[in-house]
Amino acid sequence: MMSTLIKQLALAFAAALLCSAAGAQTASEAGRPAAVIPLESEPAPKLIAYAPLPDALARGVVIIQHRTENLRVMPVFGKEAVAVSPHLGHIHVTVDDWKGTWAHTSTDPLILVGLTPGPHKVLLEIADPSHKILGSQTVTFTVPPKKGAGEHAH
Repeated sequence: MMSTLIKQLALAFAAALLCSAAGAQTASEAGRPAAVIPLESEPAPKLIAYAPLPDALARGVVIIQHRTENLRVMPVFGKEAVAVSPHLGHIHVTVDDWKGTWAHTSTDPLILVGLTPGPHKVLLEIADPSHKILGSQTVTFTVPPKKGAGEHAH
């Protein structure tokens, strides 16, 4: 009895394999939605950056928190990664129109130390894995003058 049941199951399994190999209907042919959302239908990535934390800025430390929508910030690069869904990318960071830029590849806040007192700006650009710029935001702030030698910030 058990042997007959196993044979019937094996035949049913083989028939199912033959049907799928012979071109059984795909999900779209059967009128079902696709199993994944096509990349072109995803909303555009967006970057939101916040003003530096005031307590740290008063000490000369610039901490810029940020977040993204519709894009995961990760250290992934290359043409092949552009087609990944949901979108992947990183943040290009430029300080005060400096000719150099670096790629920030995490969701950690940006921390800048050692900027001279006075006004500054940080350009943040979200980029896809091939470095194509998808959006940007500029954060402006003023680093306060350092306290005099007689004053201590304890």
